[in-house]
Amino acid sequence: MTGVQDPLASMLSAESLIKNFGGIVATDSLSFDVAQGEIHAIIGPNGAGKTTLISQLSGTLMPDGGQIRFDGSDITRMTAPQRARRGLARSFQITSIFKDFSALDNVVLAIQAHRGHSFRFWRPVVDDLSLRDPARAVLEEVGLGARADVLAGNLAHGEQRQLEIAMAIASEPKMLLLDEPMAGMGPEESERMTAYLRSIKGRYTMLLVEHDMDAVFALADTITVLVYGRAIASGPPDTIRANAEVRAAYLGED
Repeated sequence: MTGVQDPLASMLSAESLIKNFGGIVATDSLSFDVAQGEIHAIIGPNGAGKTTLISQLSGTLMPDGGQIRFDGSDITRMTAPQRARRGLARSFQITSIFKDFSALDNVVLAIQAHRGHSFRFWRPVVDDLSLRDPARAVLEEVGLGARADVLAGNLAHGEQRQLEIAMAIASEPKMLLLDEPMAGMGPEESERMTAYLRSIKGRYTMLLVEHDMDAVFALADTITVLVYGRAIASGPPDTIRANAEVRAAYLGED
């Protein structure tokens, strides 16, 4: 059956997720939904369980209990590659790019992997126009068109984060899992990244884990606050900002 999806439909849902590391409860019966087309931010102090959560959602870490549904299917026990093929793309807290390859070649590899090609000898791959042309288009989209031929290792930190998102977008995802895309950025770089994410808002459903509260409140439709693996509040930005428990636990009384 085809047709336009309900914009309020859930793209991703977690139900009663549990993850323990020995005696430490990293995810404590956590439930939340991410609506189709929204930016849903996950915030919380260090040790709140944010990275553990995003690892469970992406498939690099399996939960000990609970269920994860994505685009109408149970993906709880699927591997990360299986989830990626269904349209769930993740960027990492620490940049994961090939620094000895150009920005363009990094995106070419991402497109090749998405199309399920076997990894052939490098030179035929980089000369394949069916890969290079869409890779250039993606770099233009994220604002790196003029930097396509620069070695990824020579890009500024903010540009490397842009490149990583370009690689995620190259997989034609339904949803982006963004793990601290502003990590290590200065104010100007963070503002540029925020502007870019705002520009693609609605085209991709996004789950955003981020410490930069200016970016979170500028971008998010919904914010869920984690403390010790448990959601203490979830709602629109104004509701979260006014929540006394959230201010005391994380945002600060001021």
